[in-house]
Amino acid sequence: MKSAVTTVVSAADAAGRFPSMSDFESVKGSFDRAKARLEAAEKLASCLDKFTNLAVDAVYQNGSYEQANKDKCVRDIHHYLRLINYCLVTGGTGPLDEWGISGMREIIRIQLLPTAAYIEAFIFIRDEIKINDVMGQQAETEFKGLLDYLINALA
Repeated sequence: MKSAVTTVVSAADAAGRFPSMSDFESVKGSFDRAKARLEAAEKLASCLDKFTNLAVDAVYQNGSYEQANKDKCVRDIHHYLRLINYCLVTGGTGPLDEWGISGMREIIRIQLLPTAAYIEAFIFIRDEIKINDVMGQQAETEFKGLLDYLINALA
């Protein structure tokens, strides 16, 4: 699984060099943000169902998507948020990259689910839910950074 350390070491190895000082500073920055990431993971874990339901209800309330797909969307949004939670703990995007983005994109495509609904749900979580009521500013920044990463990957 990718973490800050494995990403830096793999990149340096692929370039045929030892990790540089800036590589080590990048790893240090990841360790410095660990407390905020763990706070975000803890708070997100306690709000997974709430965030999922608010986002899916907001997306499906206007009737743009088939209600028959709503339960699958709830399941998948919840799964993605759990993967974001794992990313917050590991300090890297490995869980999303390995289990969420490529794998889930294929499942969404095969089941003919609207990718736009997922993107709208994550944008709703990022922009409409008052996350700062749940977690501190730095933790919110870490969480929203991973939401942005996921939104861009699915778009």
